[in-house]
Amino acid sequence: MKHRIAYIFSFFLVIATVVMAQQPQPRPGQPGPPADMRAPNMPNPANPDPLGDVMFPPDFILGHARQLGLTDDQKTYMRGEIQKTMASFTELQWKLQDESEQLHETLKGTSVNEQQALAQLDKVLDVEREIKRLHIGLGLRLKNRLTPEQQSQLQKMRTPPMAPLGPSPDLAPRPPQ
Repeated sequence: MKHRIAYIFSFFLVIATVVMAQQPQPRPGQPGPPADMRAPNMPNPANPDPLGDVMFPPDFILGHARQLGLTDDQKTYMRGEIQKTMASFTELQWKLQDESEQLHETLKGTSVNEQQALAQLDKVLDVEREIKRLHIGLGLRLKNRLTPEQQSQLQKMRTPPMAPLGPSPDLAPRPPQ
């Protein structure tokens, strides 16, 4: 069981790494946009996961199975979904590595065929999209198996609580004194 939890944790760590790698980062010495100028669906820097306040990681759910009062049916379903997802994820990881290596080879030369390079980039991005879709799909299936009460309990168990997206109240303009 500990191996499964470690495997699940590493799965979400890899997904988080992929997602974070795709987030635009400000250059050193250049601050990001002020909170009130950020697009409404952009994550708060303190909360890089834009869905973290509405989704629950599988290891978090199963780690609190007893406190949530998960039924045997719920646990069996969730474990099965996690196993299926992990198998698909492993295949996609290998595919992503192959496509990324091919992109690297395409970009190696001193003169690069732009159409060929962009077509290969599209293949890499397609696999990354599949990985994200797989990840979100699992989260949705698990969440839908939880009762509203169990979801509420999980929300309360979060430490620290996930703040909703949008400007932080402490960054709001203050009236002149």
